[in-house]
Amino acid sequence: MNLKTLTEQKTEKQTEMENLLNKIEEEKRAFTEEENALFDELEKEISALSDTISKVNKGRELSEVKEDEKESESTEDSKEDEKEEGEEKVDKETERAEERAFANYIRGVLTAEERADVNLTVGENGDIIPTTIAKKIIKQVYDISPILEKSTKYNVKGKLEIPYYSEDNDSKIAMAYHDEFKDLESNIGKFKTIELTGFLAGTFCKLSRSLINNTDYNLVQEVINLMAETIAVWTENELINGTADKISGLANGVTQSVSTASATAITSDDVVKLRRSVKQRFQKNAIWIMNPTTLTAISLLKDDNGRYLLQDDINNDFGYTLLGKPVYESDNMPEIGSGNTIIYFGDMSGLATKSVEELEIEVLREKFATQHAVGIVAWTEFDAKVEDAQKISKLVCGE
Repeated sequence: MNLKTLTEQKTEKQTEMENLLNKIEEEKRAFTEEENALFDELEKEISALSDTISKVNKGRELSEVKEDEKESESTEDSKEDEKEEGEEKVDKETERAEERAFANYIRGVLTAEERADVNLTVGENGDIIPTTIAKKIIKQVYDISPILEKSTKYNVKGKLEIPYYSEDNDSKIAMAYHDEFKDLESNIGKFKTIELTGFLAGTFCKLSRSLINNTDYNLVQEVINLMAETIAVWTENELINGTADKISGLANGVTQSVSTASATAITSDDVVKLRRSVKQRFQKNAIWIMNPTTLTAISLLKDDNGRYLLQDDINNDFGYTLLGKPVYESDNMPEIGSGNTIIYFGDMSGLATKSVEELEIEVLREKFATQHAVGIVAWTEFDAKVEDAQKISKLVCGE
């Protein structure tokens, strides 16, 4: 809207009103009915034009503020992009520097300056490796072992006490009808705790000196692959089977169970009962865990309509679904046999794991010199216990 035109119109109406007032004053008389109506009309028009002009001005001020904000946001976005690009560049440079230092550390040619630049410090069990290398190893361990990846992870040092809510038939919170003016009688669910410590564990691999001395070979990636594979295999075995007086894992913490009628066979009824043993509210992220031989036996099972229980599913990471839930194969699971726990089913977030993300590496050059090899030992602290037993159940073979 043209502000100049509005202002001119308002000025014209004001002039017309002044002329009318001057005429009345000169003639020293009262308004006629027509003049009174004209005055009221002019007053309304002037008021409306004033209001419109005010709103136009305010609208323009807001537009200017908005444009200023846009320019400011654009400037801030530009600065943020530059900051992110700068941080990304620094991160990549840091990563490359740490990889070079780690490779030189394995080759035995790490300088004091390089050690200081990447903060390669000495721990109780060797050198604490650079952060980017440790993160790559840990990430690959998670990728290899979905049980660990889906667990509830605590990355802290020292002892950790985790409170959890225990609900049984005698103490679970309930709701019921009640009369007015009478006290409610309420049960209170019990809170219990589990304690996670840190058990020192190490893994060992050997590298050929020929590979180490080959400058074209990606030494760091090879170490990451070897370490991640051995750590994942050991960790998954502990998560499933545990070790006496050490890590408890699923074997020593899952309390819900279903038993098969046979010591050497599994039926479709057994599978259905196992799934139904976990409450529906805990099944959203549930998975099956079993040995490949158990999976082979299940692949032959059919429902009452002759349909196979196990289905191919290219949309999930594991490739199969059983009763609609993903199936994960693990060589660490016991095979079908008398008294063996052959399947776990449930949400693995019910398993608590505690680890220290700082990995300590020792390079053993002299010990394997006669083999033209270099030994590499990785140390970490780890513990795992079932945190919420309601989320997981197991299938045990009859005896």
